[in-house]
Amino acid sequence: MNTHIKTNRAWKWVSTVLLLSMIAYVLIYPPLKKAEGSTAMAAGTAVAKVNGVTISSSQLYDAMLATGGDQTLDSLITEELINQESQKSGIQVTDADIQAELTKVQSSYGSDTEFQQALTSYGMTLDDLKKNMKTQVLLKKILAPQVTITDDDIKKYYDANLESLKTPEQVQVSHIAVATKEEADALAAALKAGGDFAALAKEKSLDAATKDKSGELGYIAKGSADAAFETAAFAMKVGANSDPIPTSTGYDIIKVTDHKMAATPTLEEKKESIKQSLTDEKLSTLASSWLEEQKGKSTVENYLTKK
Repeated sequence: MNTHIKTNRAWKWVSTVLLLSMIAYVLIYPPLKKAEGSTAMAAGTAVAKVNGVTISSSQLYDAMLATGGDQTLDSLITEELINQESQKSGIQVTDADIQAELTKVQSSYGSDTEFQQALTSYGMTLDDLKKNMKTQVLLKKILAPQVTITDDDIKKYYDANLESLKTPEQVQVSHIAVATKEEADALAAALKAGGDFAALAKEKSLDAATKDKSGELGYIAKGSADAAFETAAFAMKVGANSDPIPTSTGYDIIKVTDHKMAATPTLEEKKESIKQSLTDEKLSTLASSWLEEQKGKSTVENYLTKK
């Protein structure tokens, strides 16, 4: 995985409660299912052996129940409350709704690589994420009528956050990471002789996160990458390949494919994105209080807490 690009974005959801619920469900539910089909394992099915001693599925279940059972059950209760309210209100989620939410989450990251790294850090695949987005989208649809964002709200946000809304100077880069200078010199020579950067990245790069994507890292801003890597990238012309660059893990050859100068957006240009940010912020605040209210007025029997 590339270590030259610094990542500092947080995983973004409407509700932290829902995020934890989804992760708990994804991590705990799959091991309790057969490798093929969706029928639950028999209680005594072996899931591992240690020096000939069997660990059964019931032991695995009991261990997971002890360490995360309360939280996971609470997440399922939450999911059921949201489903019941959506059915009562006639609210449905379409594939287009899921895709729109997914696109928004992806766009909150600087690059697809950064997004994939976030997924990996939570032990999730893209399919896992899409499957678990339905509850989040349902909750947002339920709460949306309670949220109003005015033009004055948007203007205040724009004025207060203008510095962070500005786009810094950026370059779009791809790279090929190798271990030694000899390898890097050979790559540089091959590129000068007309070699294809994308093909060489797929064949030679040690960066597993980008090699299958032709070495593409996306856009980087100043201050977001390894110093030597960044200095070389911002000094290059679009379309150029670098000489070997020493990094903390070896050597890189980089290619710059676009260069964007710093820019200050107008209020009109940022209006929709600010409105969405303010909406999500209010939805996040509403989510916790709404869920507590629903639990308070519903009949919820939690048998784990009664043990």
